[in-house]
Amino acid sequence: MLKGKVFKYGANVDTDAIIPARYLNVSEAAELAKHCMEDIDVDFVKRVKPGDIIMAETNFGCGSSREHAPLAIKASGISCVIAKSFARIFFRNAINIGLPLLECAEAVDSTQNGQALGVDLASGKIKNIDMGMEFTTEPYPQFMAEIIADGGLIEYTKKRLEK
Repeated sequence: MLKGKVFKYGANVDTDAIIPARYLNVSEAAELAKHCMEDIDVDFVKRVKPGDIIMAETNFGCGSSREHAPLAIKASGISCVIAKSFARIFFRNAINIGLPLLECAEAVDSTQNGQALGVDLASGKIKNIDMGMEFTTEPYPQFMAEIIADGGLIEYTKKRLEK
């Protein structure tokens, strides 16, 4: 079970907002994390704690297909992102690095910035702890759940090759 405080954003949060282009020459995850969300939430990196959750309206991760964006989010300590919808290439990049994403419009509509959530990826259950509300979304298919659990596609592939 993932548990954390919500950082809530609006619609169309693009990859330039997640990690500004001026940091694309950086490849180390820890360094990227220092600049995550800084152009739309200057205090994000000061307030985020391991396990926290990003929540957003529609089309989260739109824009360029850079892998830096989900990497910066994961390295900042965010345990998952919940939105009404995601840009498809961002969705794939996030899964490939082991960052879980869930689509659940009802949870987004019923949750405020700063509230505490519990998320069970296996069942697709999202609980707003502060409000005592529970939401259900489609859990990942087994192979995608394994990719996330292994920490991303590279580690997932390594494990399968070692067998």
